[in-house]
Amino acid sequence: MMERTAVLRRPQRADARRNYDALLAAAREVFAEKGTEASLEEIARRAGVGIGTLYRNFPARQDLFEAVYVGEIEQLCDVADEVGELPPWDALETWLRRFVGFAATKRAIKEALNTESAMFLSCRADMYAAGRPLFARAQEAGAVRPDTSFDDVLRMVSGITAGAYTDDAQRDRVLAMALDGVRPHNR
Repeated sequence: MMERTAVLRRPQRADARRNYDALLAAAREVFAEKGTEASLEEIARRAGVGIGTLYRNFPARQDLFEAVYVGEIEQLCDVADEVGELPPWDALETWLRRFVGFAATKRAIKEALNTESAMFLSCRADMYAAGRPLFARAQEAGAVRPDTSFDDVLRMVSGITAGAYTDDAQRDRVLAMALDGVRPHNR
């Protein structure tokens, strides 16, 4: 497991940690559906807690945005750890598919994030540190074209997530076509 610089500070008590995690999950959903102006009361309701619990954990709306973002990065890094034993291409593809979910959350709250903040920069560094070894291993195994870089692939996948699709299946087909272009032509 890699050492991370961006880490959520979850409460120590089990019940408080459950509430915290429920709030993050609800916030992720509500922000994705309704944007950054979503009602904090709706987030608390979906999490099954009172508004006081939300404010105790996240005194300012910005605190919630940042916690959701850091939580997504943590999950993305966890996936990199989990897929490390898969064949090189399978590991990279699995991680990139999870990256699509991260990109959707980031897009939903991007205007609320300070992209020059230490938190944002450390999250970016953690994300690259998690995915870059998977990419390098796949490229060394000949499963990725030698004329591409990790940054190229992330930009391509990010661009795909920015598009509007009729449904998730269409987005998945477009992603599959793009990822096919990352593979060597002579396979």
